[in-house]
Amino acid sequence: MKRVSFFRSIHFKFVMVYVLLIILAMQIIGIYFVRELETSLKANFESSLTNRVNLFVYNIEQELARDPKEYTDGKTPESEITAIIDDFVTDEILEVKVIDKNKTVVATSSTNKDIVGKKTTEDRLLRALLGLDHSKLYLDKETRSRVVIMTLPVNQNQNTIGAVYIAASMEEVFAQMRIINKILATGTILSLLITAALGIFLARTITRPMTDMKKQAMELANGNFSRKVKVYGEDEIGQLALTFNYLTERLEDAQAMTEGERKKLASVIAHMTDGVIATNHTGQVILVNNPALEMLNVSRGTIKDINITTLLGLDDEHTFESLVDAQESFTLDFSTAETPFILRVNFSTIQKEMGKIEGLIAILYDITEQEKIDQERREFVANVSHELRTPLTTMRSYLEALADGAWKDDDLAPQFLNVTQTETERMIRLVNDLLQLSKLDRTDYRLNKEWINFTIFINKIIDRFEMTKTQHISFKRNIPKDELYVEIDTDKITQVLDNIISNALKYSPEGGKVTFTIDVLAAEIQIRVKDEGVGIPQDSLNKIFDRFYRVDKARTRQLGGTGLGLAIAKEMVYAHGGDIWAQSKEGQGTTVYFTLPYDPNQEDEWE
Repeated sequence: MKRVSFFRSIHFKFVMVYVLLIILAMQIIGIYFVRELETSLKANFESSLTNRVNLFVYNIEQELARDPKEYTDGKTPESEITAIIDDFVTDEILEVKVIDKNKTVVATSSTNKDIVGKKTTEDRLLRALLGLDHSKLYLDKETRSRVVIMTLPVNQNQNTIGAVYIAASMEEVFAQMRIINKILATGTILSLLITAALGIFLARTITRPMTDMKKQAMELANGNFSRKVKVYGEDEIGQLALTFNYLTERLEDAQAMTEGERKKLASVIAHMTDGVIATNHTGQVILVNNPALEMLNVSRGTIKDINITTLLGLDDEHTFESLVDAQESFTLDFSTAETPFILRVNFSTIQKEMGKIEGLIAILYDITEQEKIDQERREFVANVSHELRTPLTTMRSYLEALADGAWKDDDLAPQFLNVTQTETERMIRLVNDLLQLSKLDRTDYRLNKEWINFTIFINKIIDRFEMTKTQHISFKRNIPKDELYVEIDTDKITQVLDNIISNALKYSPEGGKVTFTIDVLAAEIQIRVKDEGVGIPQDSLNKIFDRFYRVDKARTRQLGGTGLGLAIAKEMVYAHGGDIWAQSKEGQGTTVYFTLPYDPNQEDEWE
């Protein structure tokens, strides 16, 4: 790049400007000097006056303290004090008064001699008699001149024996100040005129290209990258114009790259399954993707100028600043009576390189299913612990009793051992049921299906229960005589029916009836087992297929149940592609339904 000559360089131009600034600085220094000079003149005047006044007060003190008998040759204290005043008065001293301790005017420099010998009522003099000094600058309203008035006590041996009043003019000092200010103002005006003329000339060489660059900057701000700055010369400003044009080209490339990245980011955010909310530095929401709108059940129009704490319903407990400081995760529960819906919100700050907080980003996760699984897991662990603790506690109690000597009792020992054996078998059933559920929960669990005639299959199971039942309960069968071929795992469906029928027998009253019904539907068969027991409350009806759920816990444990029978039946029926549910009215019995897939076209193949 070609080197710029000195006289064409911006450096030379700035030197010229600096020379003018120095001239202006000299004027500023002159103003400061004049002000200091004025201060010095005033101080000198006041110092000189103070020294003279102190000497004057001393002389007055000597005269007031003398015994009148000491005066000879017709002299009096008044005449001596008047002589002292005459010696003291000069052009700048306007008036002098002296009073004694009796408030009587002893002498004055004023032409009005009538006040001599009379008592004074001036507040300043009276305060001076009390021992108080007073000095102040006043403006004389008549002559428009500045006057210093001083009142001083005359003391002897710490006793006030009189007071002095002095009025001195400072007009000569201020006249000198006015002359100096006039000279300063004239010099300042001349300097300003010269500086302004040269400044205008030099500014034109700089402001014209700068104005063009300003227009270019405005065009850049509006997104117009096609305009170029005109180069007026080869000095530093000309080099700056060339650099500005180069910057325009780079900005155009950067803008294109940034726009591409912005579109990518917008696409990523828009297609995220998680909700995303971004705010500015005050907490106002500036970006929300569609999943966040759906999760919060709001429309895009309702979130304009809304704070993130209001949008998330955290107004009562948190502010935007507390969210920035804490950056904790929050769980938001939007569940209704019909539908559970829980969100987790994670926060992170948007920071500049210097660490300044520019905003906040909130990520919303739907954890409804996770919370449901965690709750089920906690309940499952609690239930298993409780179910195992009950028989173990019983066994420990009876074994401790046997260890303490109950085994020697021929009547108690067999009973205790029988209870221990019963509780052991109960624990074994519980563990077996848990192992069965664990197998059903595995994703790779397979059923050993085979085609069977379901009519014969269910009749055999009912026959077995009729032969082994100990209660006086009758069975009624509403089962078709036609062959119904279904593909099932016979062991698993046997266990389903065993659990359902066992529950029906447990809760049926003496002399009751259990009814078995099979309905053939379009694509499935429906099996119903109805008892005449105590029934199930409506609020518990949907929970009887949950693991460890019991309507009457005390009675169920007394009958030896584990609380897993219907849960196992549910998993097995689901594994076959069927469904299971129950209907009940308290005091009128319960009906358990379950279905199995059924294809009537298979009948022909088996026939």
